[in-house]
Amino acid sequence: MTSTAVETHESRATQEPATRTSRPRRRQRSTRTIVATSITYAILIAIAVVYIMPFLIQLATSFKTDAEATANPIALIPQTFTTAAYTKLFVNSDFPIWFANSVVVTVLVTLGRVFFDSLAGYALARLHFRGRTVVFAALIAVMSVPMVVLLIPKFLVINQLGIYDSYTGMILPLLTDAAGVFIMKNFFESIPASVEEQARIDGAGTFRVFWSIVLPMARPALITIIILSFQGSWNELAHFIVSTQSPSLTTLTKGVAGLASGQLSQGSQYPLKLAAAAIMTIPVAVLFFVFQRRIMNSSEGAVKE
Repeated sequence: MTSTAVETHESRATQEPATRTSRPRRRQRSTRTIVATSITYAILIAIAVVYIMPFLIQLATSFKTDAEATANPIALIPQTFTTAAYTKLFVNSDFPIWFANSVVVTVLVTLGRVFFDSLAGYALARLHFRGRTVVFAALIAVMSVPMVVLLIPKFLVINQLGIYDSYTGMILPLLTDAAGVFIMKNFFESIPASVEEQARIDGAGTFRVFWSIVLPMARPALITIIILSFQGSWNELAHFIVSTQSPSLTTLTKGVAGLASGQLSQGSQYPLKLAAAAIMTIPVAVLFFVFQRRIMNSSEGAVKE
């Protein structure tokens, strides 16, 4: 046997034990990874169940009889499946009027907030005028004030303007919000000013630059404002309490709150209340699931200089 063959045989002999010892280590690591991943998914599933369970109970209870809902309110499978609660809502109550009022107010408020919040945010981000810092400081101060503190002043202003108990009084005070202006201002500041220079050289005015150049680039922020505005105005209650009193202007939140206090009939009315709550949840859930992947990303839409 030559010396080269001997050296090759010895090197293989030394490599084989190392390879054999590395395989168990890899198996141990893969086992640990699988166990850690399984534990993580188990925890996430448990948390998801905790959050989803109330909605499932709400949906199941809405299809129960009143007696069954009172006797066994947390059962997920109704023993007697019935749509009596939904029939009563749409046939024997003003629920359709509540729903229509909420749709009208929510759509108009959402459109108004998208437009006016964008205008105000662009003005604070791009236009240089005296007192801009003071305006922004006031905006931050408004965000820190609890809304319940403003209910009485809001009622006095609405009443003084002569728009109490009307669609105008319901919609006008909600057309702008400080949080939306703050979000739009921050997003517009992330867009380089150089993208507007060419349009200004071509003679475009401030509003044209805002509408045609900058606003299309702010799509992620706009979608965020749409979701927040829709959810906020759809679930609004306190403002509608102080701005209306006519039954024909009742929204879903006021109507469902009235159901919770025992309107329409006697008894617990669990199926009726939870059926109304389930219907009220659907539009917000659908909107969120449709736009959840497009919620604001501060890096999207930015242009490198």
